[in-house]
Amino acid sequence: MYSQLHQFEPLLPSEARMEPLLAKAHDLSRAATLLAGTRVPPQLRELLRSMNSYYTNRIEGQHTRPCEIEQALRKDFSQDVVLAAKQRLAVAHIEAEQALEQRYGGTDGAHALYAVDAVQDLHRELFGRLTAADLLTSDKALIEPGALRQQDVQVGQHLAPASASVPEFLGRWAAFYGGVRRGEAALIALACAHQRLGWVHPFVDGNGRVMRLHTHTWLTALGYTGGLWSPLRGFARSTERYYALLADADSLRRGDLDGRGNLSEQALIAWADYVLDTCLDQVRFMSSMLDFATIKARIEACLVFESTVLKQGVRLEALRALHYLFLSGEDMARGDFKSMLGMSERGATDALGALVKRGLLKSDSPQGKVRFGLPQHALRFLFPQLWPEAEADAAGLQDK
Repeated sequence: MYSQLHQFEPLLPSEARMEPLLAKAHDLSRAATLLAGTRVPPQLRELLRSMNSYYTNRIEGQHTRPCEIEQALRKDFSQDVVLAAKQRLAVAHIEAEQALEQRYGGTDGAHALYAVDAVQDLHRELFGRLTAADLLTSDKALIEPGALRQQDVQVGQHLAPASASVPEFLGRWAAFYGGVRRGEAALIALACAHQRLGWVHPFVDGNGRVMRLHTHTWLTALGYTGGLWSPLRGFARSTERYYALLADADSLRRGDLDGRGNLSEQALIAWADYVLDTCLDQVRFMSSMLDFATIKARIEACLVFESTVLKQGVRLEALRALHYLFLSGEDMARGDFKSMLGMSERGATDALGALVKRGLLKSDSPQGKVRFGLPQHALRFLFPQLWPEAEADAAGLQDK
């Protein structure tokens, strides 16, 4: 059983083998920073929080349907005990993600995330939102929010460090990765820190969720996501590879050409490469979705379907106003929105009301300003393939 700090070296690939990773991290930094500055409707970021929750839970094999998450956010929980517990976990992740992003914002916040108490804080923020009945593992062990494990565990083939050694390993993890400050190298360090935190396995349960929250929060703190993407979606869309590479990087050194640490350097490089590729893929996908040259056409396709198939009062004349709202990311007075429709007062009022009813417009009050809405049933037109499960879910409910 691991009890000596040298046993989870290397923590980073050797300098001689960093160049390909540094080049990829450079590409990620540039693309992500550019995307993060994009102005979008606030509703999109809210939707993506729900999507992140869905995907991190799916990685754990505890996912709920997107519509069930939406219901839980309205405090409408299932009568099924098992499903209701999953819904509470989904809501807890959404709320924890938002709270942690606010707490650990900026460069100082990102550096603060590399601390033992910060790792415990992530666990506490998530699991502290659950009921007592939810805080039990599958074998009925108690999950104490934020508490480091006091028992020895084995995860697959990996025998985690002795429980008495967990604080020391976490301290080394924090000191080492917190000391990597250079941009591209810090991104590689983040990828490696994700894996090595799992290797330490500091908690009785919830380690994977904490690892992913740490990665997501750090990227957001340094301005890489802008709330517009997350590696969680990419990890969930390649779950088998995610787990396989995580586990492989736990393995011992494979001969004299595999670094100088106790663990495999080749496997750690493969893991870091996968994380960078996953992040790049998500950034490029979301950048394509926010292409201004195509978003107007997708809004129009949505309006055509609403007006010609569903026939619930949505009008094609709303295209220019909705496109403007999307690009501005701001709220608009109802009178201004109606004036952009080029319709009679009565017709414009009815058209606006239909948009609100269908969720394509959002407002905080019956007479308040309106902003661009992004209901799940419109995703297949507005952001195709962003959240396919939500598209299918909404389409199925709509067909009924």
